[in-house]
Amino acid sequence: MPTLYALKPAFQDRLRPLVGRLATVGVTANGITLLAAGLSIAAGLAIAASPGSRLLLLLIPLVLFVRMALNAMDGMLAREHGQASTLGMYLNEFCDVVSDLALILPFAAFPQFGVWGVVAFAIGAMLTEFAGVLGIPAGVGRNYAGPFGKSDRALGLGVVAALCAVGLWPAAIVPFVFPAMATLSLLTAINRIRAGLTGNTG
Repeated sequence: MPTLYALKPAFQDRLRPLVGRLATVGVTANGITLLAAGLSIAAGLAIAASPGSRLLLLLIPLVLFVRMALNAMDGMLAREHGQASTLGMYLNEFCDVVSDLALILPFAAFPQFGVWGVVAFAIGAMLTEFAGVLGIPAGVGRNYAGPFGKSDRALGLGVVAALCAVGLWPAAIVPFVFPAMATLSLLTAINRIRAGLTGNTG
C-alpha cells in the first residue's frame, strides 16, 4: 500500500554527504538515535507543561522533521559506515516508540481533542510498530507497510499540530481527528500482521 516511506531513499541521498562527514568525526548511529528521542521528549514535556499555549504545538512539526532526518541518518551510519549492532536495533525500536508517545500524548492536555482519542492513537501507533517488528520472526523482515506508517503518522500529526496552533481546525471535526488516526493505525497493524501470516511484505 502506498506510503511516504517510499520517499525515504531520495531523502537519504540528500543526507548522504552530511552523514559521511559525521562518520569521519566519530558521530555514532546510537548517539543520533538517542538525540532524536531526547528532542521528542523535550518537546512533548514543554507542550504538556503549558497546555494553554497553542503556539507551542508548532514545536511538533519542527521536531518531527528533524527526527525524520535523524532517523534516516542513524540508519545510514549503521548500514553504510559499519555501525550496525544489536544494541542499535533495540535502541532504534524503543526510541521510536518513546518518541511517538512523547509527541502524541501532549495533545491529551487540549480538551478539544478528547483524551481517549489521543490515547487510542498512541496505542495504535505502538501496535503498528510492534506488528512491524514481528515481521522479523515471521520471516518477512521488518515491515513498514501502510497506510499509516511512521512517516505518514508524522505528517498527519504535524499537520494537526500546525493547524491547531494557528486556530484553523474547524471545531466540528476536531473530536474526530485522533479517532480517525487511531483507526488508520489499527488498519496498518492489521496489514502488517496479514503480511506476516501470508509471507508477503507488499
